[in-house]
Amino acid sequence: MTHLSTETINGSSKDGIINNDIESLIEIRLKEERAKLEEELGLVLQKEPEHFKKPVERTFTKSQRESTTILFGGLTWKHEHLVHGALEGFGYKSQYIPTPDKKAFQLGKEYGNNGQCNPTYFTVGNLIQFLQGLEESGMSKEEILDKYLFLTAGACGPCRFGMYEAEYRLALRNSGFGGFRVMLFQQTGGLDQGEESEEGIDLNMDFFFGLLNALNMGDLLGDLAYQLRPFEVNEGETDRVLTESINYLHDVLRDHKPFELEGGLLDVVRRIPKLSATSKYIGKFLNQLYSEEYTSALKVVGDKFNAIEVDRARIRPIVKITGEFWAQTTEGDGNFNMFKFLETEGAQVLVEPIGTWIMYMIHQAKQSIKDRKGIPEGGEAAPSWWRLDLALSSYKDYKMKYGMLSAAEAIFKREWNKFRDALGGLPHDLTDQYELQRIGHPFYNSRAGGGEGHLEVAKNIYYSNKDLCHMVLSLKPFGCMPSTQSDGAQSAVVNLYKDMIYLPIETSGEGDVNAHSRVQMALGEAKSKAKKEFKLALSETDCTLDEIKAYVDDHPELKRPFYHVPHYKGVIGVGPSFVRHVGELINAG
Repeated sequence: MTHLSTETINGSSKDGIINNDIESLIEIRLKEERAKLEEELGLVLQKEPEHFKKPVERTFTKSQRESTTILFGGLTWKHEHLVHGALEGFGYKSQYIPTPDKKAFQLGKEYGNNGQCNPTYFTVGNLIQFLQGLEESGMSKEEILDKYLFLTAGACGPCRFGMYEAEYRLALRNSGFGGFRVMLFQQTGGLDQGEESEEGIDLNMDFFFGLLNALNMGDLLGDLAYQLRPFEVNEGETDRVLTESINYLHDVLRDHKPFELEGGLLDVVRRIPKLSATSKYIGKFLNQLYSEEYTSALKVVGDKFNAIEVDRARIRPIVKITGEFWAQTTEGDGNFNMFKFLETEGAQVLVEPIGTWIMYMIHQAKQSIKDRKGIPEGGEAAPSWWRLDLALSSYKDYKMKYGMLSAAEAIFKREWNKFRDALGGLPHDLTDQYELQRIGHPFYNSRAGGGEGHLEVAKNIYYSNKDLCHMVLSLKPFGCMPSTQSDGAQSAVVNLYKDMIYLPIETSGEGDVNAHSRVQMALGEAKSKAKKEFKLALSETDCTLDEIKAYVDDHPELKRPFYHVPHYKGVIGVGPSFVRHVGELINAG
């Protein structure tokens, strides 16, 4: 310990030490005394703050492909099986995790943070449940960490979906699988694989086209099944054909050979590297647009569906499903098995395709670019008015970005309709995003991000006012912030449109009975509406139901799913439209 004395001070003066030296010695003495007092009182010494740093992620490289299985999930079994086929075709080992159940939900709550939404608990717990199953089968944790990784989606919105990656890592660590690799597809951005890694997944044109085709096929075949199942004559036939068709298309996607330049043209362009790369991309792009490989396969599937015998002269209220993306998509405990329950209760379910979400993201990106037209990026100051060169350059960038997104929008819709036409035109078309924005914006600002944004409000108005459903059922997680905001706007919508039947259901891991009871009450009103509609249509034909059915028996083409039944203004259900159409045929004959 340093001792200050008059001699020291005087000595220091004699040696020419300036006053700053004295102050330094005093400061040292004060620190020593403070440390002594803190030690005597048992106080923890103050430490320098340690800033959080994101853990370094173990990478996935090309050399690991043959020994690593990519796990994924979170969609329906139809989409996942088709995506599996596409990934296998690219040479990746992959496996989709089974649909999450309540046990997965409980595991998610056990190992995750409190206060998360149920999609987080279900999906996180489902991954842990799968890994625990691998361990129980005899694999060590080291083998699991080395031979598997999980591919999932991320987001940048205000909801807890943006925390999925952190929740996966926390729950994996708490359950004993710390260090398990989680690769993240960002909602805005690419694939986050860590820096300076030799990419284990090639995010090339073939990869994205493969996923696009798989998801579109899953959407369209799911739509077909939900349209036919309520009217099938032979119970279970639609599910049988659906399973056969998904397996068949899985193999088509798996066996697909990506486009490559061949023949004499290859020898010519190979001499010019830039020309070779450009020609290859153009060839792949045109092959996607004009190849008949997938449309031919879908026509084979369409023939199988068209062989199912249907009886459209049935009363089936149509229930349109909206809500939060995961809750409105999954087909299991995550949304109380709501689709199966609705069909058991005699309803026709109109599900939401993933394609709508893709078109929504493109639309929102276009809107953002349009809103920021002329605004410099990176906080730079706006150029002076006389810098026409900079203004023209900015306008060129705007037109290029906006044009590319418009092209992507047009191409996606074209591919959707190409597949839809191959299936007899029966699956529903994609809803126009600009129409949804127009009708939803007065109630919910279309610039607001997070969740489904303005879509929940807009779809409620769209499907109800255009005679496309008897009832709208919105499925969302408990406490979902964007959907809670949407529900607040829905009160104004329902107050304005008096005939609308709208029911929001918050899902969790429990509460099935209560949720089903609420749905039954609203569905009872929708059934009453559908019965009145059917009765009115029958009376307008001047035919009895027996006469309608007798005519259908004499004309078996009316029992085919792809037979086109016109949509009548003011008529919602399939049954009333079919009765009116057959009545017109009888009266015309």
